[in-house]
Amino acid sequence: MEDLSFGLAFNATIKIDDASGIGGIYRVVFADKLLDEIALARLDAPNEEEKPSRGGRRKAEQTKKPRKKPPMPLVGKLKWESFERVSQLLDADLARTVHIESDRIDLPIAGTEDHKIFATRCSAMEPFLDFDNFKTEILASRGISSLVRAACEKSGLSEPAIYKYFSLLCRLGFVDLSLVSRKDRCGAPGKVRRVDPDTAEKKGREKAGRKTNSQRIEKLITGTDMKPEQPGMSTQWANMILAADDEIPCPKPAMPRRCRIILEKRFVTKLKEIDGTYTPVNPEKGTYPTAKQIRRVLEETKPLLLRALELTTKGHYQRSMRSMTGKSWQGVAGPGHTWAVDSTIADMYLRSTVNRAWIIGRPIVYIFVDIWSTAIVGFLVCLEGPSWAMAKQGLFSCLAQPDLMNSIRGFEAIQSLAPYPTLPVYLLCDRGEYLSKGASETAFGLKLSMQYAPPYRPDLKGLVEVLHRIQKDQQFLFIPGAIDRRRAELELRNFDMRKAVYTLPEYVNYLSICFANYNLTANRASRLDVEMIAAGVRPSPGGLWHFGHSVGIGTTRAMNESDLITKLLPSGNANVTRHGIKFGGLEYVSSIATELQWTGLARNFGAWGMNAHHYTGSVSRVWAPNPLEHGMMEMHLSDYTRATPENSWDEVRDAFVYHTLPNHDRQHDITMANLDMERQMQALLDAAKERTREALAAHSGPVPSSTEARAMEHSSTPALVVPAARNGFSKNDAVHGLFDTQNDMAAKLLDLMNMSEDQHAV
Repeated sequence: MEDLSFGLAFNATIKIDDASGIGGIYRVVFADKLLDEIALARLDAPNEEEKPSRGGRRKAEQTKKPRKKPPMPLVGKLKWESFERVSQLLDADLARTVHIESDRIDLPIAGTEDHKIFATRCSAMEPFLDFDNFKTEILASRGISSLVRAACEKSGLSEPAIYKYFSLLCRLGFVDLSLVSRKDRCGAPGKVRRVDPDTAEKKGREKAGRKTNSQRIEKLITGTDMKPEQPGMSTQWANMILAADDEIPCPKPAMPRRCRIILEKRFVTKLKEIDGTYTPVNPEKGTYPTAKQIRRVLEETKPLLLRALELTTKGHYQRSMRSMTGKSWQGVAGPGHTWAVDSTIADMYLRSTVNRAWIIGRPIVYIFVDIWSTAIVGFLVCLEGPSWAMAKQGLFSCLAQPDLMNSIRGFEAIQSLAPYPTLPVYLLCDRGEYLSKGASETAFGLKLSMQYAPPYRPDLKGLVEVLHRIQKDQQFLFIPGAIDRRRAELELRNFDMRKAVYTLPEYVNYLSICFANYNLTANRASRLDVEMIAAGVRPSPGGLWHFGHSVGIGTTRAMNESDLITKLLPSGNANVTRHGIKFGGLEYVSSIATELQWTGLARNFGAWGMNAHHYTGSVSRVWAPNPLEHGMMEMHLSDYTRATPENSWDEVRDAFVYHTLPNHDRQHDITMANLDMERQMQALLDAAKERTREALAAHSGPVPSSTEARAMEHSSTPALVVPAARNGFSKNDAVHGLFDTQNDMAAKLLDLMNMSEDQHAV
């Protein structure tokens, strides 16, 4: 049979059935198997006869139920039994060891009043906590009287106090934590004490708390208790306060005004008629609660979170103050499975690539973030307002081949994610441009599931919101033209847009560097478990992205580049003319178009149109259906067109529109110049007619032939005379001489232009 006597160790608790004759719950105070003795302290008191006395004269029988809960009775009277007998009870299953769950008790903070009380108790009860000394004394005296006297002499405390502390040790265990003072249990903490008037069923309670100075002085002078000037809080008053407060809409005003509204709603009960108008009459003193009493009622009856909710709106509470329920990446299968997207107006002013002297304002920035790895998978910077057309192009910038995006943007981006992102399963976005027919059609074509956050709940995709804030905080530190309206320092909120230096491509390059640095260096050590640490996973978003794909939990969905172009990029009409391929007023070239001689076909058989797709961030290329095979044909910007590859479509359109602004003035100047020239030409014509008429009227001799007249004209203008063939020169010599004269005149004109430029340069 198993020996159960090990449960009879010092400080153990056992429960003995009533059938044994000594039934009850006991604490083992002393146990010695060799001496066959065991000392037990009973913890429960089943009947009045066995209840231990607290000393003093027996009180008279109370006729009414006491209002105050009596203290727990003292325990600790030792009951000596045979060790063998108790062991047999354990073996017979008439007794068993039990564990008593007690309240959590913490050591008091050093330097406080509770800590001083605790130190005094531990010093006084040191003879009881010393196991060897305690065992020797109770075995010698068969009780604790000698220990009590020693404790009193050492500490100066009274015997009832020592017996009380010994009772605590028996109830809670022979450890020092059992001696901690439990002031938290004094006075019924958390209990409402209403001061209601006396009734037949119940005697009213007097106002609790410290007496006022007037009451204390009156007590010293007359020896009588003076009633307080301000009544205590009654149940009726408390209900009236809570009812009035519920009528105040949230967010509730500051407490002083809140108290005044409550008094006006419930405690101003008298009206006075003045000239037919009823005017409220202020209540008398003592007939209404004070602001302190109202505050206490509101604070003691309403939980902390409810009070916090009342001071703001429900939406703000849900966004910024609610209890955290988990992590954003919980429930996500792995990297590439779920993305979040959000757009914002960048706190940055940009300059135009057409003319850096032009300031084009603040761009729109779209950021796409992988939820599981927290990596930024792509972004888009544009000048148009938020729309699904722009969001689609942002998605294209995430999914296109890195080489293609580097060619479009004009710089070599840092590759921070391996493998490069592919189409996700879910796209988490807010409402707005994403909740549209176009977004639904695109998602259906790409087999992409859109998940929408409720209105005004950006906290449900807080990761991408935080990344926007981090990006704005970084650029404000050292980039001219950046602004930060959230700065606490008022003098740092000002900005001067004239200090802007970045163009759109330069700002895209800057963001690419920032986001690559984030993917490679942001601290994600809290996401690494022991297996990931053992595998040497880099604690960064890029490291988590690579690890997830390497172990097979990443999501990859490959798509043809032509499908991405046709489904995500905007389209327009391109025209094939005799002068080339025109799109948006710009000329594009393609080796396939040259091979098929499109310009020759257009010259002989007429121009035709076709559908073409473009990326708004760059005019460097457009895509059209390939006539030779499946897929798209890429057409590049001509070197002789009116824009450069680094220009965006928005900037090109702005430049063209800017050019049309002075059209009216320009047309007016042309019209006036044409009128002036028309008048001059008419005057010259009229003068020539008049001189011709006069010459014909005055001439009376023979008229030479045109050849003879031409020869005489040349002879009369030496600077322009061409030597005749009869003087030894041929006809070709005459022609060359004329060309030499024209070249000399052109050279003189260039010299004059150079002189003019030199003068302007000076």
